[in-house]
Amino acid sequence: MSDAFQRKPLPFIANFTAGAIAGISEILTFYPLDVVKTRMQLATGRSKMGVVTSFRTIIREEGYVRPFVPWLGAPLLMEAPKRATKFAANDFWGKSFLSLTGKTKMDQSLATATGCMAGVTESVVVVPFELVKIKCAAGQVEHLKGPLDVIKQVVAKDGLLGLYAGMEATMWRHLWWNGGYFGSIFQVRAMLPKPESNSQRLTNDLIAGTIGGTIGTVIKSRIQSVTKVPGVVPKYNWTYPALVTMAREEGLASLYKGFVPKVMRLAPGGGLLLLVVEATLNMFRQALGPPYI
Repeated sequence: MSDAFQRKPLPFIANFTAGAIAGISEILTFYPLDVVKTRMQLATGRSKMGVVTSFRTIIREEGYVRPFVPWLGAPLLMEAPKRATKFAANDFWGKSFLSLTGKTKMDQSLATATGCMAGVTESVVVVPFELVKIKCAAGQVEHLKGPLDVIKQVVAKDGLLGLYAGMEATMWRHLWWNGGYFGSIFQVRAMLPKPESNSQRLTNDLIAGTIGGTIGTVIKSRIQSVTKVPGVVPKYNWTYPALVTMAREEGLASLYKGFVPKVMRLAPGGGLLLLVVEATLNMFRQALGPPYI
């Protein structure tokens, strides 16, 4: 196969579609961990509950189905545009930075900057979907019919901008996480032996994506779960003041609630994302033929 930099770049729709397929694959695999992570992050006070205990508590109090299956529609609806935007934006910004700098090949700094910009772009798309997902995973919508009812209630109470609660925190999270994710992927790929077959290439992608997911969101969950009262300033409103408030009232350890299930999801999830994306893109290259191969 020709060197990756000599191949003609795939069209935008190919990267967008590959990201969407990868996102759906990832959420179907790791959604239960996301529910546990969200519940742990929303638990106030200084209490500490592990992943296994959280799973047992949720299942004992709510059963095996209700906390995980009925509200799967919200994250599924989110993951397709979220991951599609992530990888399509990363491809767009990568090409843009190469053009602006006059470079012909991506390097570590460009890979990190590209990832950061992809994260900012992604955050604009995902905030409304994540707002619904957080409220569903938090168990706040038992009396509602589904995710659409959450949207209707938020819009009726807070207007369309209410769907963007947590936008600032989400932007910071996605900026730093994607910068670390794509920057790490570039570095790890450079350190791994050059693949001599497609299977070795996919293995390298899985390794690089897993490490990137480990390196690369408590406040965002708190902001999006708050029920707003007219005339009252929410306790968790802006990212960095909220960090100070949580650290002062609940201790520094509170900032890491849900860290274990988050890593348990992001590490293999990041590997699965990159693996599915690259496998899908490879299928597009094979279907389109030269000069994409």
